[in-house]
Amino acid sequence: MISSTLCYLFKDGRYLMLHRTKKEHDANRDKWIGIGGKFEEGESPEDCMRREVLEETGLSVTCFRYSGIVTFVSDRWKGEFMHLFLITDWTGTLRTCDEGDLEWVAEEKMPQLPAWAGDKIFFSLMNRGGPFFSLKLTYAGEDLLSAELDGRPIDPSDY
Repeated sequence: MISSTLCYLFKDGRYLMLHRTKKEHDANRDKWIGIGGKFEEGESPEDCMRREVLEETGLSVTCFRYSGIVTFVSDRWKGEFMHLFLITDWTGTLRTCDEGDLEWVAEEKMPQLPAWAGDKIFFSLMNRGGPFFSLKLTYAGEDLLSAELDGRPIDPSDY
């Protein structure tokens, strides 16, 4: 299993999203995702979050909430533990990203963006501002087969 971070920067009713369009053979190609990436040796989740946000956006995180951990199981890709962060303050100037196009998206438009089915679940959980959660998502290709929240099956359509 690999470890990664996924970060959602939020300000004035909008989220900074990355439209993945620039990398060849990208599992996230043409999808809209948050900012993040894989851990480097010796990094904590917070270290990785800060580094990835700085590398992909030019922004330095000053205030965040560590919202949950998502376990991805797939028949196509290596398993992954993804650490989810909601970032509400930062310094610096936004710059161009070499992985895709960065765009501020209004909160009400988020559900219409092309994304993984499971993303809609953890995005909803993160936005509720509730306790730290553990979400397990099992995929066959790009199809979500099952979801478990804190060890219990859930219906993805509820999110």
